[in-house]
Amino acid sequence: MQRLWSKFSPVFRRFLISYLVVLLIPQIAGYASYRASIEVAKSSSIENSLSSLNLGKEIIERHLVEVEAFTKQLAINQDLYRLIADPKPLDSNNVYGLGRMQRSLSMYSSTNDYLSNFFIYIRNYNAIITPSTVYYRPEHYYEANRLEGMTFEEWEEAVLKKPHLNELIPLKKYRREIRDTVFVEMPAVTFLQSIPLNSFNNPQAMIGVMIDEDHMGSLLQNIVDQYGGWAVVADREGSLILSRGIGEEEAKRFTEAPGDENGEVSPTGDGRLLISIRSDLNGWTYMAGIPEQVLLTKADKIQRVTTTFTLAALVIGLLIGLVLAYRHSAKLHSLLSVFREQNHISREKIGNEYDFLAGNIAALIANNELLESSLNDQLPLLRDAFIKRLLTGDFYTLREIEAVSGQTGVRLRGEHGRAGILKVAGYGSADSEEIIQELSVARLIVRQGLTRLEPDVLVTDWGSDQIAFVHALAGEPLDDLQRRLEAGLLELVDTVYRQHRLSITIGLGSVFDAWNGVADSFNEAQQALEYAVHTGAVGITRFEDAMKATELYYYPIESEQRMLNTLKAGELEETSRLLDQLFSRNFEERELSYDMTQQFVTELKGTFLKLAEQKIFHDESLTDHIKEQIAAVTTTDGVDQLRDRFGKLIHDICMDVRKKKCDMHAETVGEIIRYIHERYSDAELTLYRIAEHIGKPEKYISQMFKEHTGTNPSDYVELVRIGKAAELLQENLLTIDEIAAQVGYNSAHSFRRAFKRVRGVSPSTFRQMAD
Repeated sequence: MQRLWSKFSPVFRRFLISYLVVLLIPQIAGYASYRASIEVAKSSSIENSLSSLNLGKEIIERHLVEVEAFTKQLAINQDLYRLIADPKPLDSNNVYGLGRMQRSLSMYSSTNDYLSNFFIYIRNYNAIITPSTVYYRPEHYYEANRLEGMTFEEWEEAVLKKPHLNELIPLKKYRREIRDTVFVEMPAVTFLQSIPLNSFNNPQAMIGVMIDEDHMGSLLQNIVDQYGGWAVVADREGSLILSRGIGEEEAKRFTEAPGDENGEVSPTGDGRLLISIRSDLNGWTYMAGIPEQVLLTKADKIQRVTTTFTLAALVIGLLIGLVLAYRHSAKLHSLLSVFREQNHISREKIGNEYDFLAGNIAALIANNELLESSLNDQLPLLRDAFIKRLLTGDFYTLREIEAVSGQTGVRLRGEHGRAGILKVAGYGSADSEEIIQELSVARLIVRQGLTRLEPDVLVTDWGSDQIAFVHALAGEPLDDLQRRLEAGLLELVDTVYRQHRLSITIGLGSVFDAWNGVADSFNEAQQALEYAVHTGAVGITRFEDAMKATELYYYPIESEQRMLNTLKAGELEETSRLLDQLFSRNFEERELSYDMTQQFVTELKGTFLKLAEQKIFHDESLTDHIKEQIAAVTTTDGVDQLRDRFGKLIHDICMDVRKKKCDMHAETVGEIIRYIHERYSDAELTLYRIAEHIGKPEKYISQMFKEHTGTNPSDYVELVRIGKAAELLQENLLTIDEIAAQVGYNSAHSFRRAFKRVRGVSPSTFRQMAD
């Protein structure tokens, strides 16, 4: 068990222990509630038993009161009074009077079971009258109703001759004649009362009522039948009156137990509870021995229900705890694995996982803040580098420009704009520290003036005495925006001269219609500035104005380099745009001589020959074909024919480069697919792991994979996992939880959601459909 426990991660064990502790709290509360319920059920059962015993006591006492009332009623009976009070008649036996009295008594015996067996002893006649007959001699009565353990003389002395006042003889067996020569022994309690009621020393008669023990005990039989216990009644002196469910000898052991009017409960030592109450009427003690197990019948039911629910709650809670512990610890464990691998720390060296994570995350935050601070410090440099790359044409596509502008925080408004370059005049070469400082101040003043002119203008230093800028034209008609820009620049020239005595010259390029055309506009601005410096012009010099004064062809080194770069990248649209721009500048805006046209075409052919010599083509045979096409271009061709020939060259080269890139990407995508199929069962398989294996950035991997397959790498991993899971479900050899773990899911719940998302049905439904 210890070995199995040690296989789980410490984070999982801590989570599980915490859930178990939380689970035990309601269990403890439930146990306390259960104990309270047991006590309540036990108290309730004892109260019910006490109520039953008290009810039997009350009924017995009520019947005893009836017996006492019966004796009082007989005491005032006129027939009986004559027999005991009148002088003895001539008939010594007074057969008539005694017979009439006997007939009168028979009516009493038929109305009450307690009065079914009684007798009246009349001293005058020394006779005993019963409801059934008259005994003219007491010996005859005693012979028919003999008490156990007493001779006739003892009985006569103790019963007939002594005065009695509501006296009871404890339970004794007596032999009763039920018919001629047929006797039965029956236990009974004898109630004795002398008559007259106030004759304490000289009674004239005596009434004796034998109360059958069965009649009295039946009132307590409910305790025996319901609880399986016993009941005992003892008189004031502790003599046994009656018992039920217990032997006589054993019952006598309890007759001396004290009683209480309100009830007293005490253990007997044999698994029973002794309940006793004492009567205020006659001092009798009523006792009942109830098995404790019977009293706890309700408690047992509560115990069974509570135990069942407790065990069910424990099992369910344990399962939920396992699931939650695994679910929550898996992420932490994954983080620990990443940090452990990055820091090259073994599992044994980690003391406290949370402290380890906190330390690493704190270090990450600190490093991130440091990196962010460094980036903020370098942001002006990055912005400046971005503007310089924009001016030199290092970007091939608009998408690349937008990505870098977003990264550096440079805002690009609209699509149109003009590039320009500004030169601070009046300074020679910067060969002294004083001149360098003055130029720095001058550049700062000019930059602030440009920023006031347009807050979003892109400005960067271009040498010690020059400033390059790009002004966006957006929001109004283009012609109005150009006029406003030139007016603002002229105002800047005038203001700087008046306030600081700085003379500046500005060269403006033509309007660009896309941000990847900034380099062309800037090249024009540079040419315009060179022309202005050469001619000594002050203020603004436009490229259009400078070109009117020259017949040279337009093909700056920057344009050539951009064309080479776009061709190497396979950017057909951008290269075609550059070619169109070159032909427009040379054959639409200029009127080149034949020599200039020949030099321009030669320079353009040289550009393509440079590319052919670099051996960048995927198809090696294409190199000779390109050279043949280049050689076929002559200056005698018309402008449109030249444009078509160079356009075809661009198309062939870009298509070959794209094919080469596509093949390279396809190979990389194939490697990614193979890696996914090999490692799909690893729950740690993420885009980061794939990029780490391929050796490329995550964003590059994701974009390239989606371009070739139409789906993201993470979605493809899910498709592979679900496809393998479908095969395992059809084989029907593993459970769904086992399949989830085998195909790389941390939990069966996430597997079920993924399966239903991909296949449209749950795994169990899919398995049923397959069956």
